[in-house]
Amino acid sequence: MPASSLKTMALKHSPAPSARFDWARVAYLLQVSRALDELEETVLVPEKKVLYQFSARGHDLAQILLGSLLTDQHDAVCGYYRSRPMLLALGVDMVDALGSSMARAGGYSDGRDIGVVFNYPNPGGPAALPMCGGVGSQYTPTAGWAQAIDYYRHELNDQAYASAISVVLGGDGSVATNGFWSALTLATTQKLPMLFYIEDNGYGISVPSSYQTPGGNIAANLASFQNLHILDGNGSDPAQAAELVSQAVDHVRSHQGPCLLRLKVPRLEGHSFQDTQTYKSAEIIDQEWARDPLEALHTYLVPTHMNAAEWQRLTAQARADVEQAALQAQARPLSAPERVPRHVFYEGELQQRGGQWPHGYQTVDAGAEPEQDGQRINMVAAIRRTLDVELSINRKVVLFGEDIGPKGGVHAVTLGLQDKHGQRRVADTSLSEEGIIGRAVGMALAGLMPVPEIQFRKYADPAAEQLADCGTLRWRTNNRFAAPMVVRIAGGFFKCGDPWHSQTNEVQFVHSPGWQVAVPSNAQDAVGLLRTALRGNDPVIFFEHRAMLDAASARRAYPGDDFVLPFGQARTVVAGDQLTIVTWGAMVERCEQAAQGRSVHVLDLRTLMPWDRQAVLESVRRTHRCLIVHEDLGTAGFGAEIAAVVADEVFLDLDAPVSRLTMPDIPSPHHPALLAHVLPSVERIRDKIDQLLGF
Repeated sequence: MPASSLKTMALKHSPAPSARFDWARVAYLLQVSRALDELEETVLVPEKKVLYQFSARGHDLAQILLGSLLTDQHDAVCGYYRSRPMLLALGVDMVDALGSSMARAGGYSDGRDIGVVFNYPNPGGPAALPMCGGVGSQYTPTAGWAQAIDYYRHELNDQAYASAISVVLGGDGSVATNGFWSALTLATTQKLPMLFYIEDNGYGISVPSSYQTPGGNIAANLASFQNLHILDGNGSDPAQAAELVSQAVDHVRSHQGPCLLRLKVPRLEGHSFQDTQTYKSAEIIDQEWARDPLEALHTYLVPTHMNAAEWQRLTAQARADVEQAALQAQARPLSAPERVPRHVFYEGELQQRGGQWPHGYQTVDAGAEPEQDGQRINMVAAIRRTLDVELSINRKVVLFGEDIGPKGGVHAVTLGLQDKHGQRRVADTSLSEEGIIGRAVGMALAGLMPVPEIQFRKYADPAAEQLADCGTLRWRTNNRFAAPMVVRIAGGFFKCGDPWHSQTNEVQFVHSPGWQVAVPSNAQDAVGLLRTALRGNDPVIFFEHRAMLDAASARRAYPGDDFVLPFGQARTVVAGDQLTIVTWGAMVERCEQAAQGRSVHVLDLRTLMPWDRQAVLESVRRTHRCLIVHEDLGTAGFGAEIAAVVADEVFLDLDAPVSRLTMPDIPSPHHPALLAHVLPSVERIRDKIDQLLGF
C-alpha cells in the first residue's frame, strides 16, 4: 500500500482567479460572515441576546471556498463551533443563523442548543451533519457517513452516490482527540471518500498547537501514514487556498481515498467573545492581523477581477442583508417552553434526515402471537437467527464490531453471518469503541440501520460521548435529524465476575436521554425486542446478559420471523397476591425460583426505557408490597427510580416499606465464591420475601 503524499505549497499568486469559483459570491459571503461576527460582538452579546459567540474571522475565506465545492446531493460535512462561513456557503439562511445564535424559535434547534452548534438537513442537497459541543466528536460520525457512501456505492449499487464525499472540519486542537485518530484509522484502512479539513490557527483556546502534535503541524507528522493524501498550505492566501481546496475535493471525489488538508489560518479574535487573548503578545496579534484573508482577498480581486466600486457594492450589500436578517431574527419569538420536552423520542412526526423511515421504509407485517412449536433454543441462537432474518429482508441493516466476522463474536452470536451476508454487511472493526459508535451515528444519519456490537458493558465507556450525543441528537435538532440504531452490548456476571467484563450499569443508558433500553431475560423476548428495535425509529441499547445467553431457563421455542414485542410492556412471570417483585435480566430466573411456594407476583420489566409503570403500580395496589431485585449496584440503581415512583403514587396502598435487593456498591468480584456472596441469590431473595410478608 502506498504511503501518504505530502504536498506543501509555497506562497504565490496565480495570474488570475480560478474560474471554478464565483468570486463575487465568495467576496459577498466573506463580508456577510464578518458582518455577522461584528453584529454579535458589538450589539447582540453586550445586549445579552447572544450568550455564546465564537468569531470565525480568519477561518472564513477557506471555509467558503470549501463549501462552494460541496455540490453533490449526497455530500455531507460536519464542522464545529467556528464553521458558520462554511454553512453560509452551503446555503444556510442568515436569518436562521442569527436566530439560532439568539436561541429563538425555529433555526437549528428551536432554542435548545448553543447557536454555534449547527445542523442543516437540506433535503435533496448537501447536508451539514449535526455538530456537537465536544471537541473532536465530529470526526467518527463523518467517517460513518463516508462508510455509508461506500456501502451505497458497492453493496446497494446506487450510482447516485458515485461522486459523493464526506468532509469534516476541525481545529489544530482536535487532532489530539480520540475521535480524530479513530476516524483517521477507519478512513485509511477502508479507503473511504473522506476529507479531513484541519484549520490550524496555532491555539486550542490558549494552548499552542505544539502541545497537540509534535512541532504543531499534523500534516508533517502524518507524512508516512498510508492511504492518506496530504496537502498543506496557507488558508489566508486566496489563490493557494482555492488551489488546495480544489485538489483535496477532487482527490476524494475521484475515488482515490481519503485526504487531509491542513491550512494555516489566523484566529483574529479570542477563542470566544469572553476570551481576551492575554496569552498572546501584541507582536503575535499584529502578525495575525497582517494575514487577514479579507484584506488578501481584496488585493487578489481588485482591480484584476472587479473594480473598487464593485467591491464596495458587495460590502454594502452584505451589511444591508445582515441588518435586515437581524431584524427578522429578532422578530422571531422565543420557543414555547411547553415544547421543550418534545422530540426526545420519535412521536409520529418524521425527522428530515436519518434512519430508514424518511426514505420510505415500511416495516414488515408482524404477528402478535409467538409460535410455540419447535425445539427450544438458547438466547445466542435466538439473537443470531433474528439478525439473520433481518439482514435477509432489509439490505440497509449492517452489523459491525470487534471480532464479529470470521470468529463470530466472542459470545458466538454472529457466528456464520459474515459467510452468508458478506464482509460489508457483517464487518470487523478496529479496536475503538469511539469509532464503532461514532461511525454508527454517521451511517444512521445516511439512512442505514447500523447494529454495532460492544463486546462487554465496560468497553462502552470509551464511547460514552458518542452514545450521549447520539441519544440527544433528535431533541437538540428539534426533530430535524435522528440516528436510529441498535447497539448490542453484552454484560453481567457469568461463571465468575470481574470489574472489566461483568458490569451491568444499565441505568447509565436509562439516564441518557433519547435511548431506549431493552434487557431480555429469555430467548423469546430477545427475538421480539430485537426485531422491534431493528425496525424502529429510535436508538436502542440491547443488553445481552452473559449468564442468560446459554442458560437453560432462558431457552424458548423460536417465536417466528414476524414476532415483535412492543417496548414498555412487562411480563408476568409468576402470578401472586401478597407481594410484587419487580426485576429484569438474570435476576428473573432467581426471583422465579425464590417465589415458589409463596403468593408472589413476579414482573419482568423486559425494557427499562420505557418501563411499564402501569403494570408495576397496578400489581402493587393489589399486593400492597413491593420488592425490587436487580444485579446492578444499589446506590442510584434503576431500582431507586422504581421505588420512588411506587412511593409517590401508591404509598397509601402499601402494607410494608418498598424494599430493594441489589449488589453492594462495589465492582463485580472475580472468584465465584466472592461473586456469590454479593449477588442477590435465591436464598437472599426468599428471605427478603418472607421478611416483607411478615411485616
